[in-house]
Amino acid sequence: MTLTPRERAQEILARSMEHARAGLRPVVEELPARSSLGRVLACDLLSPVDVPAFRRSTVDGFAVRARETFGASAGSPAYFDLSREIRVGTCPGEPLGPGCAAPIATGAMLPEDSDAVVMVENTQVLAGSIVALERPVAPSENVVGVGDDMRQGAVMLEAGREIRPQDIGLIAAVGDPEQVAVTVFARPRVGIISSGDELVAGSDVPGPGQVRDINSHSIAASVERCGGVPVGFGLVRDTRDALFAVLRQALDSCDAVILSGGSSVGGRDYTADAIASLGEPGILVHGVAIKPGKPTVLAIAGHKPAFGLPGHPVSALVAFELFVRPALELLAGLRNPRRRPTARAVLAENIPSEPGREDYVFVRLDEAGVAHVVHGRSAMISMLAQADGWVVVRETDRGIEAGSDVEVVLI
Repeated sequence: MTLTPRERAQEILARSMEHARAGLRPVVEELPARSSLGRVLACDLLSPVDVPAFRRSTVDGFAVRARETFGASAGSPAYFDLSREIRVGTCPGEPLGPGCAAPIATGAMLPEDSDAVVMVENTQVLAGSIVALERPVAPSENVVGVGDDMRQGAVMLEAGREIRPQDIGLIAAVGDPEQVAVTVFARPRVGIISSGDELVAGSDVPGPGQVRDINSHSIAASVERCGGVPVGFGLVRDTRDALFAVLRQALDSCDAVILSGGSSVGGRDYTADAIASLGEPGILVHGVAIKPGKPTVLAIAGHKPAFGLPGHPVSALVAFELFVRPALELLAGLRNPRRRPTARAVLAENIPSEPGREDYVFVRLDEAGVAHVVHGRSAMISMLAQADGWVVVRETDRGIEAGSDVEVVLI
């Protein structure tokens, strides 16, 4: 098995995914904006109105004609007649008039012939309905103009972005999110297969030499987490014909397929052969210079990605994070895959490593910002469940010393 550096493998897959997507007609659907959280916009969303639709004050103060305040100061205030107070949610009704200042609340609509607001902190109300303004204001000062937030016809949200809570709030500024329709990419359907003669379903009691299937469940949850729809195809025995038949069925009915188990080099490891038989261009990478996850298979069959992940649960999830997740996010319509959040920490102990591969070492973070290595093997799912993230040892390094400042990729 010839091992490909991780970055090179990701580049090969990303380039092949772009070619594959170019040959597919994307599937889209319309949803009420309120139900679109986490989905990816398939086309730009334009504003149907100006926001705000009227000029409004950003402070509590006095609406004025800016030019009439020029020269005002604390030592030489400008004096104005008080007009009727303008409250939020009301229309001023009549123009301000020369030499007048109208008390106005934050968010209230400016009178027709005013163009600025003096903050209340810079004023004094005197007897006889007079207000002294102790500083000048420029035109539009402390004012949000018509369309300053959004212009009618302008792009509110661009295609290829994931809809977040604040985006739904933005949509609420122009209409009812229950009524405003957005066009989003359909969630990619991902076929999930676990192979291995030793596997039994979770509802069964394992016999001698048997273990419960873990990967189909953890991989399905990972697919959901990155915006896909997992479609289970059950357990498959380690024969070339059985693997190919289920892979073909999964690929024909789904947008991508993941097969875990049997991707290493061995007499009964038929994963690579079965994936290669699915169609052109075929296998892109078989074997990546990482630990865990070395025997990962990356392929494109027709226009659809196919992945062969290691059978060990930890290895499978590492490979999923590095290769499958970015591919599925592209299938879901994202312009760029999401970046995992990170945290800085101090390493509690030495991490040894061998040059020539990238090591993904799982750590637990304590409240003091110290990263403690979680020890275990790639077959031990409990190791991953205890971890908060991983530290990457680069392929050119022989390890990382205790006390080093490290970046922890949170998982």
